[in-house]
Parts: sequence; C-alpha cells; structure tokens
Amino acid sequence: MPESTGSCKVLLTGATGFVGRYVLRELLERGYAPVCLVRDETKLMEHLEPAERDRITAVKGDILQPQTIRSAATGCRHAIHLVGIIMERGEQTFSRIHYEGVKNMVSAMKECGIDRTIHMSALGSRSDATTKYHQTKYIAEEYVRGSGLSWTIFQPSLIHGPEAEFMQLMKTLACGAFIPAMPYFGDGSARIQPVDVRDVAECMVKALGNPKTVRQSYALGGPRTYSWKEFYQLCQRLLPGAKKWKPLISQPVWLAKAMATTVMKVPLPVEKLDKLRFDVDQIQMTQEDNICDIAPAERDFDITFRDFETELGRYAEQI
Repeated sequence: MPESTGSCKVLLTGATGFVGRYVLRELLERGYAPVCLVRDETKLMEHLEPAERDRITAVKGDILQPQTIRSAATGCRHAIHLVGIIMERGEQTFSRIHYEGVKNMVSAMKECGIDRTIHMSALGSRSDATTKYHQTKYIAEEYVRGSGLSWTIFQPSLIHGPEAEFMQLMKTLACGAFIPAMPYFGDGSARIQPVDVRDVAECMVKALGNPKTVRQSYALGGPRTYSWKEFYQLCQRLLPGAKKWKPLISQPVWLAKAMATTVMKVPLPVEKLDKLRFDVDQIQMTQEDNICDIAPAERDFDITFRDFETELGRYAEQI
C-alpha cells in the first residue's frame, strides 16, 4: 500500500530519463506530489496518463542554472537528484554535470529549506577510481556527505529495463544484421550485477520516509553476478530476433581505446551507428568488477531484488 504522504512535494531532477520515469511513477503511486525540474516539459508528460499529469508540477530549467533550481525547490519538502551522464559531449562534462550540478542542488535546497535528499551515484565511485566518470561521482558523493543535509546515497551497478540505453545497445548488437559479431572489451571476465530499474526506484522513494536510511549509502545490484561475456551470451540467447550465428569477439583493450580516441570522435550520420559510440572511460569500467553486497539494502528497504535473467525474459520483446 502507498505510504501516507498527503501532498508532500518532492523536487525531482532527471525525471525524463530512464531511471527518472520510474522514480516519478513510484512517487505518484506512494502519494507524493512531484515537482520536476526539466528542460523539455513535453518529453516529461508524453509517458504519463492525463490523471498523472494533473498531479505533477513541471518547472523548466537546468541543474546548471541555479535560479531555476530555486524556482522548482520552493515549497518542496524533499529532493531526489538523478541527473548524470555516461559520456561527455561538448559542454556536458562529468565535472560540470556530476559536481557543479550537485553544488547547485545543495545550495538551492538549503536556501529553500529542503533537508531530506536522495542522491544517485554509481557503484565503483571511489577516491582512487581509474575513470573520470567514477572520480566525479565520488567527489559529488563527498560534497553531499559534507553538506549537513539528511542524505541517502545510492550506488547501483548496471541498471536494466526495457528502455535502458544499454539494453537497446545489446539488442542492436545481437539482432542487427549489419553488425557481423558481438564485440566485448578485453577478455570479458570482469563481473557486473545488473539491477532492475523498478527496484532502484522503489528503494529511492522508500528512503524518503525511512529515518534509519538517513546518512547511509547503499550499493544496489541484482541477486546474481555475470561476467561481461556471460552477460552477452545471455542477451544473445534471450533477445527475440537475435542472430545465433554471430560470434562473440574479444576486442583488445588497447585497440578499443585507440578507436575511442579516433574514429569514435567522428560524427556518425546513421543513428543506429551513433548508438555504438564508446569512450575510454566506458572501456576502462568494463575491466573491473562492479559487484556488491545487497543484503543491507534488501534489509532496510524490505525488498528482494529481481533476477536479471527472469526479468529480461519477461521484457525482451519490449526493448
């Protein structure tokens, strides 16, 4: 049953993104009144039913425009910050989005009297991280921890679901006739722990009303781990239309990094090809384990995380 939240307003960033759409629906189901800071209101509303749209407030703005955050934050009791990028493009750098954006959020929350905040980081964020992505995620975490706010930080492994860009990439690799193989980086032995987007959304929204999660960090993952090679094999087996004849090919890391700094920086005219673009950080992240202990999260949020293979079999045709 939805918790009793009355008309409690929650500032939500990233509401038009993959995870954000699920968090938004979870907020609505639990009786909250979401206030969404968005750059495109049309994109926000197109996935919602008319009755849901009436319960949402959309404020046009950007986390890099502090005055717009303050406009959205006014009157809100809580905040959930989801905005992040996986690849740098133009002025959208890891430092600007992951760190400067968080500084702006914290400042606006303090100014508008918001104390309770939920922050989405990433599993693998740490002080000695080998990628700019994880380095800036860690710096942002530390800023939130030192903010004086009542924070909860979430660090998910690979988040999956039918709308996830990475699952769409796997469909392209497995099913696309114009791609003769399914390449993965290195030997494919590093392990990941895919977590269902619905579980991530449930934990985040439940945290708002759970005092014991204040000033706690939670790693999120599914019940099973897979090597990257196993993950590819599973997708090839379960995705409808997958070309079973396609070989899985190990792409040497040095070659992949050379491609990332050359051909992957060239504009690609075909949208399907553009989805295959990757950078050095993404290559590096596949060379280290991204797994965690999920027992604390399952205990504190009274949840059993969904199995990736079972869920992929359920939603594969929707990708």
